[in-house]
Amino acid sequence: MNEFINAGFKVVGTENNENELLSFLKENYPNVIRDNEINLEELKTVLGLPIDEKINGYGLNFVGRNFAKAKYAQKTEKELRLNTSLSKDIDISTALNAGTQNLVLKGDNLDSLKILKNHYSGQIKCIYIDPPYNTANDEFVYPDKFDKEEAEVLGLANISESDFERMDFSFKTKKSHNGWLAFMYPRLLLARDLLSKDGVIFISIDDNEQANLKLLCDDIFGEENFLTNLIWQKKTGAADSNHFSVITEYVLAYAKKYDGLKLIQNFEAHDEKRFRYNDEYVNERGAFYYDNLDRGTLRYSESLDYGVRTPDGTLAFPNGRKIKFNDGWCWKWSKEKLEWGLKNGFIELKQSKEKECGWSVYYKIYANVDNEGNKTVRSSPFKNLIQGILNSHASNDAKELFESTNLFNNPKPTQFLKFFINLLSDKSATILDFFAGSGTTGHAVMQLNAEDGGNRKFILCQIDEPIKKDKPAYKFCIDNNLPPVISSITIERLKRAGEKITNDIAAQNSKSGMFEEHKKQVPDIGFKVFDSVEAPKLKVDETTLQISITENEIDVLSRIYNMIFTVGLDDPTQVPETVIENCIYKIANHYYITNSEKINSDAYANAIKNGKVFIDGWTASLNGTLQHYKEDVRIVF
Repeated sequence: MNEFINAGFKVVGTENNENELLSFLKENYPNVIRDNEINLEELKTVLGLPIDEKINGYGLNFVGRNFAKAKYAQKTEKELRLNTSLSKDIDISTALNAGTQNLVLKGDNLDSLKILKNHYSGQIKCIYIDPPYNTANDEFVYPDKFDKEEAEVLGLANISESDFERMDFSFKTKKSHNGWLAFMYPRLLLARDLLSKDGVIFISIDDNEQANLKLLCDDIFGEENFLTNLIWQKKTGAADSNHFSVITEYVLAYAKKYDGLKLIQNFEAHDEKRFRYNDEYVNERGAFYYDNLDRGTLRYSESLDYGVRTPDGTLAFPNGRKIKFNDGWCWKWSKEKLEWGLKNGFIELKQSKEKECGWSVYYKIYANVDNEGNKTVRSSPFKNLIQGILNSHASNDAKELFESTNLFNNPKPTQFLKFFINLLSDKSATILDFFAGSGTTGHAVMQLNAEDGGNRKFILCQIDEPIKKDKPAYKFCIDNNLPPVISSITIERLKRAGEKITNDIAAQNSKSGMFEEHKKQVPDIGFKVFDSVEAPKLKVDETTLQISITENEIDVLSRIYNMIFTVGLDDPTQVPETVIENCIYKIANHYYITNSEKINSDAYANAIKNGKVFIDGWTASLNGTLQHYKEDVRIVF
């Protein structure tokens, strides 16, 4: 790398990305910085915050917090290799932009998220994750390591022996709250980076970590961006607890920016038929329904017990009375607000044979404004929309595709995921699930697209978690010549779900009498699969002191895709156009080159037109071709 830099090339990733906040503090508040560290007490003084040591701060602290932050900032040592045998509906010889727009990344999601960040930062509209819960099971497949060597790499060499022992224990057991939080922290930080300004994240969780996860998400996403903690009844009964039958889980929901979030509001949850009346204000207020202005006997207030003048000149009091006295009834609105309502069409009086005064007083509840006339958007009651969707429905999903109901461990129903994805107004949004499991999120995206003609895309990340030999999924993998790992189930489900969607649409379109324009189109049911592999490294022979590159058996197209992921300018779902086979590929006016030593100067000049040029540093050499064009290229490692 230094050889290219010394030769005058620009190397991607080595630019001076100075921390803007740190630069601002150094320039404007130098007293805050001491020995390249921030003096927190000085910073509190600058911010006008109390500095009395007796005042404790509020927040979530856990063993390994700084370690987790360092893991977030640490550069990944992985790269991606295109797996054409597992991918579906891709043709590497097709023209530009052809093929599927969906991605499946196999490997540790911490590495996958870092790789995705270069291009997808600020572009993901919706993230749903169902992370591994903190349970009594002490097995944890994610390889987040912690040892003294790793601590030194992360700049944490000054950890005391006692603190090191605590952290070492936390990272060895899944039972530890500290270990679980340190595991989740860097992944959620990366999720925040990936979310768009109008993006939203939904996280399924159970009782063990729900409270801690809420505090962690407040810290990462900001408590002002907290939307709700949804309670989902996942089953009708249970016998898995000594004291209470636990039948619920939670879904924490956070916006990237609360004010920027726009979710579709589903009136079916409110019974749309209730809003069945129109008046002269329908264009601005929408339809409405009536509700009685009587408060009832819950709380009496003398100021709310007054007479309302009726069209026949009489007075109407609460509970249909003609006079005022305390029988416990009063109006919901003050007299001033009622007069405002009469003047602005929010109040209506109707004759009633059942009332002593002969009149009933109603107020109108409009769809698009509140009771003060302010514009409003009615929310979707989660319970009404999701009620009745149980975990057992996921077994039905599995049976339809695999003829087995126990292939997956605790999957979420497809309908459950469709609810969250369907809240997005953007039908071309990209949906990310970096704990993909059985692939429910990808299945739900394809199914929704089939139902409403959307063009949503999915990105799934799943580690190659081994399946235990006593599990039905293990036998399924062996019987179908698949590696016995969870990602095999993820990919096989996506393939089978896509085939079912295709067959269902074909059957529907074949119905007699259906006009051509009414026939449905098969959505994108393909996906590119990438394996996470060790990136090349420079190694030094201790005897000869010669520098060489570690072997990396990665194909040409994968080298091109790695540059696309690393540079971040082009969508990795696109198919690069071949300019010179096994050497030069392009997307729009961006050229990506590998095996550059095989290109002579004339071929280079004829192939490269106006555009940005990126060259794979691991297969490049300082030949005459590169030296001549070095002002126009970037080296990518």
